[in-house]
Amino acid sequence: MENFKNNPIVKKLGFNRIVLVCVMILMYIVFSIGSMKLGSGKPLGVDNMMSALNYAYFLGFLALGVTFVIATGGIDFSIGPVMFCAALIGGRLLTKDGWPLIVCLLITIAVGCVFGIANGFLVAYMELPSFISSMALMMIAKGVGSVFTQTQSINWPQSGDESGLGAFRNLVKWDTGSATIPMGLILLLITAVICTIILNNTKAGRYILCLGSNKEAVRLSGVNVKKWEMLAYILCGTLAGIAAIFYVGAYTTVGPGLGDTFNNEAIASCVMGGTSMSGGIASIGGSIIGTMIIALLQEGILAMKFQKDYQYLITGIIVILAVYADIRSRRRKN
Repeated sequence: MENFKNNPIVKKLGFNRIVLVCVMILMYIVFSIGSMKLGSGKPLGVDNMMSALNYAYFLGFLALGVTFVIATGGIDFSIGPVMFCAALIGGRLLTKDGWPLIVCLLITIAVGCVFGIANGFLVAYMELPSFISSMALMMIAKGVGSVFTQTQSINWPQSGDESGLGAFRNLVKWDTGSATIPMGLILLLITAVICTIILNNTKAGRYILCLGSNKEAVRLSGVNVKKWEMLAYILCGTLAGIAAIFYVGAYTTVGPGLGDTFNNEAIASCVMGGTSMSGGIASIGGSIIGTMIIALLQEGILAMKFQKDYQYLITGIIVILAVYADIRSRRRKN
């Protein structure tokens, strides 16, 4: 096993990522067999994979954002409600008030960014624990979304809408007539590459990782730790705003007061992908693979005609195992 881990190709790809890909393939096989015996009588097909991808798009953007926060040693439990709040505000302005589509999309992203700024300020400058600040902003996001829409659900335009406002759905799935291009996957992967560059090849990324390793040592070296810590939360909030666009691009209807479960799934994707809850270690690629596993898990559970509760059960077990493996790994290194 050690020889395999030390192989140059394995080191470059990452042993943890290889294991995750193998787990994903094994899950597909198990769920296909389960679907044939307990579900539709057919293995998981193209329709199932497209459904899983619809779920993976917005969850992937949430996971990318929270990876930066966890890398600092913090946590953000507000991203799901912030995503819904942004979608509610943007959707209300688009469908009820007649604002231009591009303006509403930008406002949707801006709402997420504002919450990221608020969260970063509370943690970095007001020195509130990230757990407390994000819980408070989670409730604020729910309240703002409900008040702005008067507790009404918002339906974003469909792709065949006569006004042409449904054109934004091409960002998720572009139907050329002869083929369907999964634009959401392409844009998610492009964003993941950009996030990888930021995290691993820029000063901002290095400081964000260093904050998670030893914040006090970074501060004593003369670095403005508050600025870089706040940046992590701003990136997280902005990506939550982008996630809102991909959510409504796939599912149309947004209800006020929702979004809590997506926090846990995004964080689970990060932890599963190798990002340490203690901070200092993060993997953007791992977060993407973890997202795909969560999405496949949901689709497989549904294909086997089981209730969604089983997904929560299995996800919780996976998170416990991933955190335990991280703790053991750190102890061995120490």
